Amino acid sequence: MIGLTILGSTGSIGVSTLDVVARHPGQYRVEALTANRDVERLLAQCIEFHPAYAVMADPDAALLLERRIRDAGLAVEVLAGVEGLEQVASMDSVQYVMAAIVGAAGLLPTLAAARSGKRVLLANKEALVVSGELFMQTAASSGAEILPIDSEHNAVFQCMPEGFREGLDQVGVTRILLTASGGPFRTLPLDQLQGVTPDQACAHPNWEMGRKISVDSATMMNKGLEVIEACWLFHTSADRIRVVLHPQSVIHSMVAYSDGSVLAQLGNPDMRTPIAHALAWPRRMASGVEPLDLFEVARLDFEAPDLHRFPCLRLAYQAIDAGGGAPAILNAANEVAVAAFLERRIAFTAIPAVIDSALEALPGKRVDDLDGLLALDAEARERAEQSIAGLV
Repeated sequence: MIGLTILGSTGSIGVSTLDVVARHPGQYRVEALTANRDVERLLAQCIEFHPAYAVMADPDAALLLERRIRDAGLAVEVLAGVEGLEQVASMDSVQYVMAAIVGAAGLLPTLAAARSGKRVLLANKEALVVSGELFMQTAASSGAEILPIDSEHNAVFQCMPEGFREGLDQVGVTRILLTASGGPFRTLPLDQLQGVTPDQACAHPNWEMGRKISVDSATMMNKGLEVIEACWLFHTSADRIRVVLHPQSVIHSMVAYSDGSVLAQLGNPDMRTPIAHALAWPRRMASGVEPLDLFEVARLDFEAPDLHRFPCLRLAYQAIDAGGGAPAILNAANEVAVAAFLERRIAFTAIPAVIDSALEALPGKRVDDLDGLLALDAEARERAEQSIAGLV
């Protein structure tokens, strides 16, 4: 059996991963499950899947989980903090690591998995946004396999020919088309964006996601981060990646070729499809997702994104063009701004203003090592908090 660690098992990706694993008994052995503070859900997962280890990022939550594990009579060792996360991401008994911790918090354990030569099922896009060059060099040095889980990048991966890592020109690929639903505010009058609430922003029309990612979808920062991620995953530049609004979320992304062909991957909007694909690759296996009924879909619409409506997408391209540490600054400031919005400290329309302020305050920053990236991340977060304080 294949040993599996799930980083972020209580989130939507983690829950979907366990659903797929449960459909294939005898193929995967859950070695470790991790969460931030959700003791009750992680305990329930331990009771069902009997991992060797359970890790809580929050030390206080780890103490509570340890008591609950002991009371339940489970043979599960409880670890805590980043050290525990890195340990279960790099254990010899683990071959596959699902990297599904949201945000920069997932960077260190995901890097640990890559450093250890695992198959990394990458759902944590921030690992590449913050440390793309370092991450890809680490994976290349260790022989780690990086398989994308984001529905868009997984779709691109499925549509790419063999040998794409040698250069897209060598295999006749001219462009990557990343689709985006446009989120819940694609058609909302612009003068109403100022007053939208966190609950409205988290009500995605097609996907079930965590609150932070849902807000990123509403601002289209999620798509901007995906453009940065795609540059690293597919060894290309941002000018060959185009974002296409596709409100039905049936085509998950496309790849255009020099002969005029465009290959697309279609399916119902359910993350179990890319999860099953990456778990089984290069084979295929059942995911539990309902087959796509094109007659029920009936129509597929496409439009260009409006950068006045979605300034976060513009800022992401700006960060890509700036290079260096700009993507790390963008990501850190966005995490702080989204948290402030969810706490109702700033308006929805203030999110891009906070990000822009951080990018303006920290120009020309270039870092080449992990310590420098972490320091830049902290500096950007501090600058974003200062900007928020000036708004309230």
